[in-house]
Amino acid sequence: MSDYKKAIAASTGSGSARATGAGAAGAASTPHIAPEGPIAPSVLMPGDPLRAQYIAERFLENPVRFNSVRGMLGFTGTWKGVPVSAMGSGMGIPSMGIYSYELFSAFGVRRIIRVGTCGGFGEDMSLGDVVFAQGSSTASSWAEQYGLGGTFSAIPDFGLLEAGVAAARALGRRFAVGNTVCLDQFSRYHAEDQVWLKWMRMGIVATDMEAYSLYCNAAYLGGKALAMFAVSDLRLKGLHMDAAQRERSLDSMIEVALDTVLRTAPDC
Repeated sequence: MSDYKKAIAASTGSGSARATGAGAAGAASTPHIAPEGPIAPSVLMPGDPLRAQYIAERFLENPVRFNSVRGMLGFTGTWKGVPVSAMGSGMGIPSMGIYSYELFSAFGVRRIIRVGTCGGFGEDMSLGDVVFAQGSSTASSWAEQYGLGGTFSAIPDFGLLEAGVAAARALGRRFAVGNTVCLDQFSRYHAEDQVWLKWMRMGIVATDMEAYSLYCNAAYLGGKALAMFAVSDLRLKGLHMDAAQRERSLDSMIEVALDTVLRTAPDC
């Protein structure tokens, strides 16, 4: 650790928590992850643990399960020769906060790519479009734990974002890049459409429930993160995906995520 990073760690009392990407991988277990096998430096995180299993079985070569604590399944395999893990995060800011914190801080994970669904607001958006969260706004109190005395702007790693956009273009996917809002409410069930109109006025293009804590943990622990979503709902247009549409669109997005890993693998 450089003198600069040591000074930051000392000032915040977080020296033991910051991930270095080195010896952290030797941790035996955490309260929610008890590895039965290796965890790759790059992790794809859907919310649903069964979707993590689906990613492993459909896309990865020689996948091996590394976690089953609390039913939160995690698998490690390879994609075109590059080690990749897939693990569920659960739903919501707190659950993503727990699992991404433990992966970054205890197991040497360098990059986490959130692969999930979102409610889209863009006038030109269609179901199945990929959205990259260039920033994550929130009404959550998550960042109060840092005692910053201000508002923290949660953003992704630019290298991952740049690679993700390049991957989407190369694969011919429709996509949008913009500020998103991470809330505690599932967009389809939110009581008031007026809430979304207010966020839209500020340029918000989509809503999700996990990106904010992921981006905060990456910033705090020295990791890299990117949240990408498939648009599953366009509430203001009254459009929602059926099960078959979800599978097709998620496969398309997962391919973008895996190509993003390939494009950035040398930085591990």
